[in-house]
Amino acid sequence: SGIVFLDGTIVNVALPRIGRDLPATIIGVLEGQTYVVSGYLAVLAALLILAGALSDRYGRRRIYALGLAGFAITSAFCGLAPNLEILVVSRLLQGAAGALMVPGALSIITQTFAEHERGRAFGLWTSATSALALIGPLVGGFLVDSIGWRIAFLVNVPILAGALVITLRHVAESRDIDARRRFDWLGSLVAALAVGGLSFGVIRGGEHEWQDTVAWVAIAVGTVALVAFPVLMASRPDPLVPLGLFRSRAFTTINLATFFVYGGLYVMLSYLSIVLQGALGYTALAAGAAVLPIGICLITLSPRIGTIAGRDGRTGARRFLTLGPGLMAAGLLWFTRLPATSTPWPASPDQPASLIPPVSVITDVLPAVLLFGIGIACVVAPLTNTLMGSIPERFSGLGSAINNAIARVGQPLLGALIFVALSATFYTHLAAIAPDVDTTSAAVRAAFPPLNPPRPGATPDQVEAAARASIEAFHLAMAVAAVLVGIGAAISWFGLRPDRPARSTDG
Repeated sequence: SGIVFLDGTIVNVALPRIGRDLPATIIGVLEGQTYVVSGYLAVLAALLILAGALSDRYGRRRIYALGLAGFAITSAFCGLAPNLEILVVSRLLQGAAGALMVPGALSIITQTFAEHERGRAFGLWTSATSALALIGPLVGGFLVDSIGWRIAFLVNVPILAGALVITLRHVAESRDIDARRRFDWLGSLVAALAVGGLSFGVIRGGEHEWQDTVAWVAIAVGTVALVAFPVLMASRPDPLVPLGLFRSRAFTTINLATFFVYGGLYVMLSYLSIVLQGALGYTALAAGAAVLPIGICLITLSPRIGTIAGRDGRTGARRFLTLGPGLMAAGLLWFTRLPATSTPWPASPDQPASLIPPVSVITDVLPAVLLFGIGIACVVAPLTNTLMGSIPERFSGLGSAINNAIARVGQPLLGALIFVALSATFYTHLAAIAPDVDTTSAAVRAAFPPLNPPRPGATPDQVEAAARASIEAFHLAMAVAAVLVGIGAAISWFGLRPDRPARSTDG
């Protein structure tokens, strides 16, 4: 499961080399690099709901195995691509294969384990995928530097081949035995347009600083499809997504909480590494090490928290899904005190990164990262367990897919809104600190990107002013992210009533 999420990030390490090594005749290099990342993520998000419904109808192991095989084949295509155009097409197909895998993992766990065992099972799943996410970019960066960018894709093939063999040998098949209705292909198309359009539009818009027509057209198409989707589902005799699923208070609550909590998570992970390297002068390795405790918390705490929450049922989930976002919010608020004078790690670019960080890292960064890491560890397994227990098991694939789709749309959507506010704050502070910098000029804005160091040519005073303005903008982003996860905590507290039944009785 972790490979699907990992491939959305590890390829970023290889993008510079891809741009240098691969010829491009139809599309430009920069545009091709954009599609290698955003195209993959958009297709993955767009097809999630379709894939979840297919897994319930035609067999969860079958669809999951098809996803494993497809992801391995398309990874090979990516790794052997002779030009940028073929790499882009292969990445789009890889996203489609990934969509077949994502909802299948959680639905297979749901079908395999008894209800009292699922909390720990989901915790172990979270721990394993977090471990891969933790070591993957580090190992991937080493492999790309030492062997080449193609290894970032080819390394998937033997891992997925092994996973396919294990799946076929040891996973029992399960499906919705009551699925006798016609499959809703029209609903699948509208859902794909809604999720894919919004996801692609927001990702592309952010990458092009909201000056791209294609991004706005994609957002418009996604918005229209999103508004039309529930109307269509209410009128279809055999809807792709039975609206009765949302009569489950817990299912609706978990999806709303996911939207806000994972939005805050996305904002923190998106901006922390950038500001550490761009404004404070950390090396890439030191910036990665600074957030390492988050992954360690997920790996070590998730199984135990999943066990406790699963044992205590809805009451346990309610406690953890309120406490966890509360701790995440506390960590985000701690980041709002990060000073522009915080010592970089290492202290100068000429020094190797010491294993012992400076005092500023221990006081300014580590407490926030630990609070955030413990908080997210309190969230993932209880959220997943409650989600999968809130609907009939016959819809486990669909339910998982809906939650994943909401997270994948909510993360870039909320992130884009925060970026607009962050950018405005940065240029306002930059103009106040450095009056000689004309922040109304497009050329100057391109030379002074938020959270990043200025382009070559800036004076030392302007570099210092940009760093201070970046820290102020970062403080705003962390404060807004804290509000988002706080809303998620409130939704969980008021929505997960312990006296309500855990499941809806009908789809």
